Amino acid sequence: MLGPVILAASRSDKMRRFVSAAPGTKQVVDRFIAGETVDQVIPIVKDAAAKGLEVTLDVVGEDITTVEQSHAARDAYLQLIGRLEELGLGTRAEMSVKLSMFGQALEGGHELALANVRPVVEAAAAIGTTVTLDAEDHTTLDSMFAIHEELRKDFPQTGCVIQAYLFRTEDDARRLAAAGSRVRIVKGAYKEPASVAYQDKAEIDKAFVRIIKILMAGEGYPMIGSHDPRLIAITQELARQAGRKLDEYEFQMLYGIRSEEHVRLAAEGHRMRVYTAYGTDWYGYFMRRLAEKPANLLFFARSILTKG
Repeated sequence: MLGPVILAASRSDKMRRFVSAAPGTKQVVDRFIAGETVDQVIPIVKDAAAKGLEVTLDVVGEDITTVEQSHAARDAYLQLIGRLEELGLGTRAEMSVKLSMFGQALEGGHELALANVRPVVEAAAAIGTTVTLDAEDHTTLDSMFAIHEELRKDFPQTGCVIQAYLFRTEDDARRLAAAGSRVRIVKGAYKEPASVAYQDKAEIDKAFVRIIKILMAGEGYPMIGSHDPRLIAITQELARQAGRKLDEYEFQMLYGIRSEEHVRLAAEGHRMRVYTAYGTDWYGYFMRRLAEKPANLLFFARSILTKG
């Protein structure tokens, strides 16, 4: 049950200082974070394209406290899109954004986040790509879905994320699948109460499969965010049963995790997209990666012990 403890630590300033100072941190962070700057991440996009992979790029940073920070987040994505356009990489990379980074939690945050994300979506569309709105904790989702619906009026390719561990997600999946949108399904990586979310891994996996069935039977484009070999095999079978071609859905996995599987799926003809995070404000993202899988935490602990 270490996952909830680590997720709680992800919002602790004291733990942030401890983890940042730990001698083994950089080695592990480098496994999950592609770099700190646009120039550092661009070679990774090029390498992925050469391997037949696509990417979705996340400029990390969530817990902003000022309007100025939300504008800086917007501008960081616009800079990224500009670099992709210069290099002709627009069709190989999309963007993933967290609306909290765009000011969603501030006063008037819904309108502020929409105003900040719209130019990013517009710029992405202009270079032939798109944006997916990441899901955060359950209290933010009604706002996220409303912004998603508003953006899709002008940019119907705008995607969103749903989380299998939430009780509400099957209903959300039915609504979104019928709308023909792009939907990424993940298990979920936030600490949620038992009143709104499954707590047992087996129950979450069952919900994940039920939601894949809904998405595959719908009119939308499913994006399956999982590293679990069993769920990947189930997805392939459900796609076959639904009569979907290989380009009518895709798999997504995190940068630095099961990289050989990325290449294998792409070689089989699947669309395979690598979720690639970069930036200086890496702590919250990094802690959720540790919480998701015990092996990640053990890797981190070994790094601290061997470097200490």
